[in-house]
Amino acid sequence: MQLDKTVAAVVTGGASGLGAATSRMLASHGVKVAIFDLNEEQGEALAKEIGGVFCKVNVTSTEEVDAGFAKARAAHGQERILVNCAGVGGGAQKTASLDRTTGAPKEYPLENFERIINVNLIGTFRCITKSAAGMLTLAPQPDGDRGVILNTASVAAEDGQIGQVAYTASKAGVVGITLVVARDLSNEGIRCNTILPGIFDTPLLARAPENVKAALAASVPFPKRLGRPEEYAQVAHTMITCGYFNGEDVRIDGAIRMAPR
Repeated sequence: MQLDKTVAAVVTGGASGLGAATSRMLASHGVKVAIFDLNEEQGEALAKEIGGVFCKVNVTSTEEVDAGFAKARAAHGQERILVNCAGVGGGAQKTASLDRTTGAPKEYPLENFERIINVNLIGTFRCITKSAAGMLTLAPQPDGDRGVILNTASVAAEDGQIGQVAYTASKAGVVGITLVVARDLSNEGIRCNTILPGIFDTPLLARAPENVKAALAASVPFPKRLGRPEEYAQVAHTMITCGYFNGEDVRIDGAIRMAPR
């Protein structure tokens, strides 16, 4: 995929963290970037900084996703690039457990499971199918690429820790659909890949105490630090621009393998 001013992109969760770094990377190559996010203040500020457009979008809402794509396409034309970074975490909750006070058995709250799946997995696929349908209207670039889809999973998809059952299920689902989406769209020249970040210095960790962040950094084999959003964007750049990169899920984690807890 050639990156220049003739190309438009949509980045979900693009106002901060991994999404913001990717938005800046794409804009630095001249790409016209539309940012989908719920944070209007950060989204508008970043859009102004990179010369893009902000669209307030909740990826769990078909109506808001449709409106976001309509606004983005009105400003920049049909996107050739979709980067899915929108997602949520979830508090640690075991599949089932015993109450520490009463000893009574407790079940996992299904509403929490459904919420995380709805954002991380269904929200990702909602944006994939909407964007892919639009990409089908475009002529291929000289290299044959009609469009590129990039998703964000997590090392938790493979190394889910105790209490991460909902988050792990959602991210494993994203990994699971990657090859299928790539195969589904292969005849149309649309590629699909997924990045599995390890422990990154993003807003999800912003509220953690410094000693907790230091312990997390020390757990990484090398380099012993948290990942930088710009490093995610480097991998995103390679996946987007390398035409033979398709149907893959790749970890970027400093060689960490998460322990059970």
